[in-house]
Amino acid sequence: MLTHQFNPYSACTSILVGKNASADGSTMIGRNEDSRAAWAKKFVVHPHTEFDAPQTFTSTDQDHPFSMTLPKIRAKYTATPEWTAKYGLFEEDGINEYGVAMSATESAYCNARVLAADPYVKDGIGEEAMVTVTLPYIHSAREGVERLGHIIEEHGTYETNGILFSDAEEVWYMETGAGHYWVAQRIPDDAYAVVANQLAIQEIDLSDHDNFMYAKEIRNFVLDNQLASMDNGLNFREVFGTADVSDQHYNTPRVWYGQRYFTPAVEQSPESFNLPFIQRAAGLIHIDQVQHYLASHYEGTPFDPVGSGTEAEKHAYRPISLAKTQESHVLQIREDLPDQTCGIHWLAMGVAAESVYVPFYAGAADTPKAYQVATEKYDPTSAYWIFKLVGVLVDAHYHELHGDLQAAQKELAIQLGHHLITTDREIEDLSGDALTTALTAANEKSAQLALSAMKTLTADLITRSTDMSPLNYQTDLNL
Repeated sequence: MLTHQFNPYSACTSILVGKNASADGSTMIGRNEDSRAAWAKKFVVHPHTEFDAPQTFTSTDQDHPFSMTLPKIRAKYTATPEWTAKYGLFEEDGINEYGVAMSATESAYCNARVLAADPYVKDGIGEEAMVTVTLPYIHSAREGVERLGHIIEEHGTYETNGILFSDAEEVWYMETGAGHYWVAQRIPDDAYAVVANQLAIQEIDLSDHDNFMYAKEIRNFVLDNQLASMDNGLNFREVFGTADVSDQHYNTPRVWYGQRYFTPAVEQSPESFNLPFIQRAAGLIHIDQVQHYLASHYEGTPFDPVGSGTEAEKHAYRPISLAKTQESHVLQIREDLPDQTCGIHWLAMGVAAESVYVPFYAGAADTPKAYQVATEKYDPTSAYWIFKLVGVLVDAHYHELHGDLQAAQKELAIQLGHHLITTDREIEDLSGDALTTALTAANEKSAQLALSAMKTLTADLITRSTDMSPLNYQTDLNL
């Protein structure tokens, strides 16, 4: 049996959009979960559960034996766990029954001088547990920051991460630094932010509790360890983060491209260390534009790995959408709707550039069966593998077959968007069990539309590929 070295870190790309920056007044948080090219994910709904006594969470990651007590009441929530729990659950993203969304995590890096003062905690909390011990127990995005912050201060953490929270009113981005410290900033309602594996939050206003939260002892920690003077406040990115050559090729270009896409009038360098965390878009942001960014790979620039640049240019920077994406999600909380219908969990299994974002109502009772199948090796009944197969087939003859994929993606996006609009109208007067049943049926139809289209595309791609073999030979029919 083949053995694999497992990389527990998700080298992701994230985006956060405030309610007044979006075209429909919704809040949006999204992220590519990037770890391994073949590492299947599931999509599940955990039911509302009330236990007789407090529960205990114990990590399945033997290298980091984190454990903590959980409340007796666990809210219903969606999640995308791994195919195996051997290295941890990695539930990653979801929306709970109170209309609160969470995505965790954006892996980042803390510098050595900070870690020397407060080293990582081996049995502290890490990415794999954050959604599981936080999302089912919070009623707002702000409460999510507070709960996870308390856990980090009490138990410590063994890595540096960025965590996204949202509800219908607020969007928050939280970052951990060293073993026990963290900060969080509310994304202004009229703004957006893109993040790519670096500590991103800049100036922290310690007196502005409406827009900033932080570990209670962070000021004393910085001063006591002579990390900064604090005379001009605390710039979290500068004091806790990194800024080296690897960042300029792996991280900053992805932020540059996102800001170039949404705010094209601002001229910046892809290798700049001074890209702002908070940015305003040139126009209102639509859900498909958020998805487009997460599925992008520097199109329109010489840095597109499948574009027309030189070989050096095409491989200069790490793209946003790449082969190691396990799933990509956008968690949309829509304004002025009940908790059961406001949350849409948009999910693209596999590589976002070669997949489709399928809308799922978070208020449904269950997920489609194909989305609950996740295996180590290819399984034709698994949604993850159905989407991955399309990508593998296209990659084999990318320039010949990519047009077929784009056509299928566009047609499917139209069908899924229309289905969502139609369903919203049909469920307006429903409530209780009738509403839950309707949402579950709507999710099933979304899955059927997507998977049927991908299977049809697969058949076409295989058929077209048969004549593209390197062993092919054009025979002279006159011989």
